[in-house]
Formats: sequence, structure tokens, C-alpha cells
Amino acid sequence: MLSSILRRVEDPTPSHVTSAIRRATQRRVARCAAAGRKSIERRTFELDYEWDVERVVQAACGGASLAGLLLGAVTRKRRWLVLPPLAAAVLLQQAIRGWSPPVALLRRLGIRTAAEIDFERSALRAAMRPASNDSKADWVETASGHIKRASQA
Repeated sequence: MLSSILRRVEDPTPSHVTSAIRRATQRRVARCAAAGRKSIERRTFELDYEWDVERVVQAACGGASLAGLLLGAVTRKRRWLVLPPLAAAVLLQQAIRGWSPPVALLRRLGIRTAAEIDFERSALRAAMRPASNDSKADWVETASGHIKRASQA
């Protein structure tokens, strides 16, 4: 189920964009793992507040809809009333297909799916639990290895 949700967004996204997002995730995990436990904890906290691509689309469509209604009422120009139905159409397409035109732009800007954010969280947790005889370099290699294997799947 989770893989089908992830694929709804990743399939229409150009492969070079998805690869760039994965490489950035690898770099972040490796950097945090090398910096130690405090860095991993700080990054994990940041991930709790990171918005995924679907949440960004929903917020943008809600904002566009409200803006269209308010601007239509304040300026008394009916052309602003086009925004709410357009926003509704984008939301409907997102709900049905799992993809909408703004997703392509958002993905290029580096906005990730919920599954990609959860994957980074899991890799950081794995890096935080090294065996007692492992060195810091082994933590980085372990976390990077998890990401490489998952991105090849």
C-alpha cells in the first residue's frame, strides 16, 4: 500500500528529480551520523515538522481558494472567483490520481513525499543505534548503505 502511494507521486516525477532528492537525503543522513547523536536528534525533530508534497498542495489550494473568494468580494471583480474552482479541480485530481500539476514544480523544489521523509527518519534511527564496538565511520556507512539499498529497490 505504502509503495503504491509513493509511486503515485514518484512515477510522474522525472527520474533525475527523484534521484536528486534521494542523494540529498543520503548526504543529510551521512552528515548527521558523522556529527553524532545530538545532530541526529535535532534532524529527527526537524523531520517531525517537515511538510510533505500532498500537505503543501492542500495548503496552497486552500489559500488560493480563500484568496479568490476574498479578492472577489473586496474588489467586486468576478475574475477572482475563478480561483476557487481551479483550486478544487487541483485537489480533486490530487485525491483521485495522487498527482496534480503543482506536484511537478514542488518536487523540483525538493519537496518530498511522506514516505521519503519517513525513510530519512528510519535511516537516522538506524544510525543512532550502532553496536558498541562500531566506530562513527561505521555509523555513516550503515546509514548510507540502508539508503542506497532502499533507493535501488
